[in-house]
Amino acid sequence: MQISVLGAGTMGGGIAYVAAVNGFDVRLYDMDDAAVDAGVARVQRDFDSAVARGRITRDDAQRAQARILTATDVPQAVKNAGVVVEAVVEDMAVKRDLLGRAEAEVADDTVIATNTSALSVTEIMSALQRPERGIGMHFFNPVRAMKLCELVVGLETSDQTIAAAESAAHAMGKETVRVRDVAGFATSRINAVIGNEAFFMLAEGVASAEDIDTAVKLGLNHPMGPLEMADMVGLDVRLAVLNELRRSLGDKYRPAPLMETYVRAGRLGRKVGRGVYDYDADGNRRPH
Repeated sequence: MQISVLGAGTMGGGIAYVAAVNGFDVRLYDMDDAAVDAGVARVQRDFDSAVARGRITRDDAQRAQARILTATDVPQAVKNAGVVVEAVVEDMAVKRDLLGRAEAEVADDTVIATNTSALSVTEIMSALQRPERGIGMHFFNPVRAMKLCELVVGLETSDQTIAAAESAAHAMGKETVRVRDVAGFATSRINAVIGNEAFFMLAEGVASAEDIDTAVKLGLNHPMGPLEMADMVGLDVRLAVLNELRRSLGDKYRPAPLMETYVRAGRLGRKVGRGVYDYDADGNRRPH
């Protein structure tokens, strides 16, 4: 089966990687050659890292890479797709437009999924002629390592679509949970609160960023600290999620002013080399 991934950013590249490693043919789309090339470079780094760590052989990596083709044209990208996964910017209008264009080019039984972490799946999929084929498939960063795919069931999502999306996620090596289409779903809602509180604590001088992260990792047994996590997700993405949660659920999700300041300053996290922490060109954290 072919999986078409719309958006070659961090999440889209990660989804393309796990799909290809697990035997799917992949079409990776973005709006221009520069964006596609940047996405391919990210995927290449994932393959190189997996080979270096002994998680995949070089021959298997090359075979998986050969299964990923790219496109800058939506019809070309989604032709023959069994599942389309959108992973573009968290903007309702952009997602609705892109998935509406994709639906016009695919078969009647193609699943159309969004990787949104906060926006309403029901609203996104209302742009489709057949919204029952739409579902949220919320992967987590880094996709290659995180085992969960959160299946977000919209108002119109059919049982057939749920089953097909679940089967595809399992075939990509993911465990799944099903959640209703409510703001923040399950994981984003909890994670945003933890990360936001860490920013309030940092601004108040409760502890250094390193000590806040260490306390959460060692005291609460989290694999990553909340500030490290925010840098990996992207502070702009985290801020957008909090703003959407605040709009839907109230002021307890008001973003920490320090987070807003970092975003205005362009300190968006690992993807730009600077967020709460500083990073080198390979995404490794620099000594503080």
